[in-house]
This record gives sequence, C-alpha cells and structure tokens, in this order.
Amino acid sequence: MEPTQSDDKEPELADSRWFHHAEMFANTSFWAVARRLPAIVRESVSIAWTASRRDTIAAIGLTLVAGVMTTLGLLATATVLQELFATGPTPDKVKAALPALTVAALATATRGGLQIAAGWAQARMAPQINFAIEIRLFEATTAVELGAFDDAGFAEDMDRARERGMIEAASLVNSTVDLVTGAVGVVATAAAVTVIEPLLLPCLVLASLPSAVTAVKVARREYVTLLSLITRRRRLWMLANLMANRHTAAEVRTYQMRGFLLGEYRRIMKSETDALLSLVRAQTATRLAGISLSGLATGGLYAALGGLLLLGNIPLAAAATALIALQQARMSQNTAIFAANNLYEDALYYGDYRSFLDRAESHLPKSGGTKVDGFDEIRLTDVRLKYPDTETPAVDGVSMTLRRGQVIALVGENGSGKSSLAKLIAGLYEPVEGEIRWDGVSVADLDRASLASQVAVTTQDLFKFPFTAAQNILIGRHDRTGDGPSITTAARAAAAHDMIEKLPFGYRTLLDRAFKQGHDLSGGEWQRLVSARAFYRDAALLICDEPSSALDARAEHAIFQQLRAHPNRAIVLITHRLANVRHADHIYVLHEGRVVQHGDHDSLMAEGGLYKELFELQASGYRAAGV
Repeated sequence: MEPTQSDDKEPELADSRWFHHAEMFANTSFWAVARRLPAIVRESVSIAWTASRRDTIAAIGLTLVAGVMTTLGLLATATVLQELFATGPTPDKVKAALPALTVAALATATRGGLQIAAGWAQARMAPQINFAIEIRLFEATTAVELGAFDDAGFAEDMDRARERGMIEAASLVNSTVDLVTGAVGVVATAAAVTVIEPLLLPCLVLASLPSAVTAVKVARREYVTLLSLITRRRRLWMLANLMANRHTAAEVRTYQMRGFLLGEYRRIMKSETDALLSLVRAQTATRLAGISLSGLATGGLYAALGGLLLLGNIPLAAAATALIALQQARMSQNTAIFAANNLYEDALYYGDYRSFLDRAESHLPKSGGTKVDGFDEIRLTDVRLKYPDTETPAVDGVSMTLRRGQVIALVGENGSGKSSLAKLIAGLYEPVEGEIRWDGVSVADLDRASLASQVAVTTQDLFKFPFTAAQNILIGRHDRTGDGPSITTAARAAAAHDMIEKLPFGYRTLLDRAFKQGHDLSGGEWQRLVSARAFYRDAALLICDEPSSALDARAEHAIFQQLRAHPNRAIVLITHRLANVRHADHIYVLHEGRVVQHGDHDSLMAEGGLYKELFELQASGYRAAGV
C-alpha cells in the first residue's frame, strides 16, 4: 500500500523505548527522592571539587559560617527583646539591651558579608565547571569508533547529553550550594527555636513537608514531559533548518516545498503544544493541592504558638523572637525546597550526560598495540561487515591484497558495498568476521592512532568545514612536525592553487557565508580543496571515493595524473567513471557486497561479465551516432 501524507505514526511522534524508564522516575515516591539527594549532592560536590577546590571550599565553608552567624544573631535578638520587655525604666531597658543589640548587628552584618563572599565563589565555579564538562563530552564524541554513530539511539543520547545534560552540570552545583544555604539557614533557625522553645521545632518540620512534596512532584512531571519531546524537537529543528537555510532555499522553491514543510512543522508543533498544555494543567493542579496543604500546616503552626502563649508556657519576648526565627526559617526553607526541586531535576538531566559518557566508553577503540610506520602489504581475508539493524551484510566475504605502489580500483553499481569496503580498509570499521592484516599483523593488534595516521580519505560526501582555505588543507595533518608537502604544494597537486588565489583573501578566505566576509565554493571547487587536504596529509594509503564526481574534465585529469605520480603509496580508487580505472593495477568488481570479478582492465574485458557490461554502457555514451 502506498504511504500517504496523512500517515501520522512516524517515529518522532511515537514514544521512544527509553520513555518507560522515565515513567519509573515519575512514579518514584517523595521519600525515594529524598533518599537520592545525598548521592546527588556527593556527585555535585565531586564535580565542583574537580573544577576548583578553592572555590568549592569557599562557597560551602563560608555558607556554613554564615549559618552560625544566623543562630548567633537570633539568640542575640532574643536577649534584646527580653531586656526591652523587662520591668524597669525605659533607659535602663535600652542600656541593658545594648550588648546583645551590638552582637545582633555584628552577626547580621557578618552574615551578609559571608553570603556575598560565598556567592562570589559560587559564581566563579560555573564557567570552570562548564569548561571541564564540555571538554569531557567532546573528548568522548571525537574518540568513539565510527560504528558508534550506527548504534541505534547513540545520536539521540548524544543530543540529550548536549541539549540539557551538559549545561546542567553547573546548575547542579549551583542548586547544591543553594540547598546547603537553605538547609544551613533552616538548621540555624531551628537551633535558635530549640533554645527558645523546643515544642516549636516539630511544628516547623511538619509545616515544610507539603511544599517539599509538591516541588518534587512538579519536577518529575516536567522532566518526563520534556524527555518525551526530545525526538519531536529534533524533528522540528531539522524542519526549521530546512525552511531557513541558504543551502536549501533554491530546492525548496524549485519543488514548491513550502506548503509541505510548513504542514509538517505545524503538525509536530501542535503535538508538542498539546503535551506542554497538558503538563501545565497537571502542574497547576499539583501546585494548588500543595498550596492548600501548606496553608493548613502554616495555620497549625501559628495556632500552636498562640496556644503556648495562652498557656503561659512561653514568655512574650521569646514568642516575638520565635516569630522572627520562623519567618527566617520559612525563607530558608523556601530556598532549600526550591534548590532541592532544581537539584533533583538537574540531576535527571545530568544523568543523561553521565549515561551517554558510559555508552560512549563502550564504543572506544582498544588502546595500545603495535605502532604502524607505513606498510608493504595490506591483506583482507573473508572480511564481512554488517551494520546494526540491517539484515543484509554490506560487505560479505571479501578477500583482497593491496601493495604499496599499486592503484586498486573498486567498481560496482550503487549499493554494491564499495564505500563500506573502503571504510574497512581505512580502519574506520572493524569486520564482524574475517581479518585484515598490515604486513602480517592483524589490525586488532595495531595501535589505532598510528594506523589512522597512515590513511587519507577523500569522498564525494564531504563536509564543508567553516575554516579558511588554508586551514581546510592544514587539517589534513595539523600536527605535522617533520617533512611533507606545503599547503600550496598540495593545492597545486589538486589543481586548487589558482582557484584559491582568486578568492577575495586568497588562502585566508573564510569559506562560510554565514560569517562576515565569508565566501563559498562550488561543488567541484570544494572537491579540489578536499583533494588538496588528502595530498597534504601525505599518507601511505590514499582512499579516493568518487574524488572527481563534481570536477570538470581538466581538473579531473590533473588529479588523476597526480594520483599516478606517487608510486610510494597505495591508492584505493572508487569511481563510476570507468575510464579512470583502465590503468589500475588491479580492479575488484563488487555486487551485493561480494567480489564477483577481479583482475586488470584487459583481462576483465576479455572475461566479459559485469565489468565489461558497465564499461561498454559508459563508452557507448561517448561514441558518435552510427560509429
């Protein structure tokens, strides 16, 4: 049955497999969350400690001392009120209260200064934490094997780690410091209240529970909703980029895609809007219930204080101090609850970051092994490559031998496995079966970094790096310390030097129109630049996957002349232009992942079969009518 535009069971609108795990978070009890807080705080302190020990000690230590000042100030206030409410002449009351009043003022001023200093240390930690966390993430994303990006869900986990998980690390630490600040304030006032009247302490604790439970429930609901929207938002981002992008503008207009793209965006956006409105309704109901219970608890607290006054169990001065302490406790309690709310939510998102790092670690290449310094022979024996979630292998039982100085051509129709085989040869993938040996040593026993340094790859599916023309070539071997071709030598070899010289700023021209004074190249010009990068790399193995698909005849001729001019390297050539493989030392013809023919051009033409068929089909296009 033909698919229709009304089909709405698309992957980005369906619940992801990991959504059920989020439901477990949503159903976690308040006490379970409270039990998790100590571990979260330890994790947060560890992050802060790694980023800056001095600022961590300052932020937490100064906050604790400020709490001591809070207790001291409240007790001094109680003494002041007791003296003022005592019997005797008014001047005597004031005089008797002056020492306690001085202590209260000094304690308040000191506490304020300490809180400012703690805030300064806390603010200093954020950029240091962001730096450490971001570097750690990108160290992981750039170190994993290429196959990791074929793993189902890896890219989605990476997006979650980048979108919220990474930026929540600093917020996690901030929330922890705020939680400590609020908790210290509550403890400080609780200590003062205990000295004044112990019976008020349990009332204070009971009054705070409704707000705490409400905060956690609201956080869990929001996390689960936002987590379920991740895939939709990725789809929305993709559609938005298509509708507001210079590179897609021409094709969008040529095919009149405006209506289709807007329709898709509206449909997915409506689904997201409905989910967010549902979240608002649920959170409002939760907050309403929480406020109601909190009001009842607060009323009970003041009723208990009034009862103690009526029964004469507490003097008026102590009651007045208790009211001040209770107000401070409420402010500290709100700070602590808000921080705990944010801390729990931040920890959920930061958990995505940690989970991704764990997943990335499982995709890291094996470290160590024999160093590689060139090769004489690369031998593949019955290698097989199968991508995840696919039934048919991309490469199926291929054997071949590459020798230094040879040009090896891989030929076949689209989907025959040429590019996948080239990636195996380059070491970008490991075969699921079979073996690849460099000079008799299995690639599994070779040092992966030194092996990669022997390989250069050019491909038609190139990425346009937003660097200058010179930098686009330099990244071919940015860390070169020994001899090798210069940037201009590599550019000349790729017939790119004259083209680069004609740019507005020559080799210093930024190749991205998204930036001021940026410039762009045509497809063929980019392909020449990428070829220059490969020549600059000066590797022992050069893999050219359709290196001339966008080149004009003159540039194509120049590049292939350059490829044949270096007998000290092995070249693997993939191209649909079979005239370019006639002079290859050995040609492998692939079909559905298998080698169906191999030999040189003359032997393959004499043998007949797929190679001859493809070659003659192309050649017929160049023959004059009637010839």
